[in-house]
This record gives sequence, C-alpha cells and structure tokens, in this order.
Amino acid sequence: MNIDNITGNVGIGTTYTPKMTITSGGGYYFSSPQVTCLVEDKAFLPKRANPNDAGADLMSVEDLEIYPGEQKLVGTGVAVKIPQGYAGFVFNRSSQGKKGITMPHSVGVIDTDYRGEIKVLLKNISEDPYKIQRGDRIAQLVIMPVLLPEFTDIWNDTARGTGGFGSTGT
Repeated sequence: MNIDNITGNVGIGTTYTPKMTITSGGGYYFSSPQVTCLVEDKAFLPKRANPNDAGADLMSVEDLEIYPGEQKLVGTGVAVKIPQGYAGFVFNRSSQGKKGITMPHSVGVIDTDYRGEIKVLLKNISEDPYKIQRGDRIAQLVIMPVLLPEFTDIWNDTARGTGGFGSTGT
C-alpha cells in the first residue's frame, strides 16, 4: 500500500481518514496503516516485542552514558512517514522508569509531515550513571489516529464557566 495515494476529505484539506470498524459486540477497531521508515545503516527498524504490543521499540544508534541529573538527546537513526490522520507518540519504557530514566516532556509527538530522525530526550534522575549501547531499547513508538478539528473564536458559556481544580466541591 502506498501511503502517498490514500486520501479522503475530513474537512481540512485532503487527508487520510482512518477506517473504523464496529464489531457485533459494540466494540470498534481502526485499520492498521502502513508506516514507511528510513533506517540509517547502523540503525534498527522499530520492532514490537510481541505482535499485539501497542508500542514498537525504538533503539539507540549510538553508545553513550547519561550521568545523574543529566539529560541527553539520543538518536535512533530512524525516520518515519506517518499517514495523514495519524500521529506518532514516543513514550518512555517502563523498565527505564524503574531505573530512574525519564523523558522530561513525558511524550514526544511526531506529526504526519515530519521527515527527520526520531530522537529521544532522556534524563537520568537516579544516583547512578546510565549506559546506553547501540541497539538498546530507549523508547516506544505508538501510532494513533488523531482528530484535526478547526478552531474558531466563538465562546459558548456553560454552567461551569472557568471553574477548574476543585470547583465542584471536595
């Protein structure tokens, strides 16, 4: 399937509309898009550990060490071509969280028109240096359908108004 030729109108230009199928039990699922990747010579294609895992592992293309309190941008050597109507989301791996390795911004978002290398910002909040070697799994890539609503400058008041945290009582 060539993702450049999949189109359908969703109200904002011409974009791909993810196909949603409703099951007899009332559930639903989306069709799986093909994601074309550009992989550098010494890099690794994103890979799921198990066939039904939501996230595909992203691997480091370099050897490095992150010292306590330090953060580094780690290259994967991979670029992805995400179909319109979808976005890529880069999440930390739970095993790294257990070791004090976090993603300072919580999640990275890859838009459909981005064509550069995926890089992962990792921070060491532990008390020990953290070594990463080429081929180590450093993050998870999840591809999800996204809605692209149009925003308008019209405000409709509600009974709630601007009430936020704790505004409805404790």
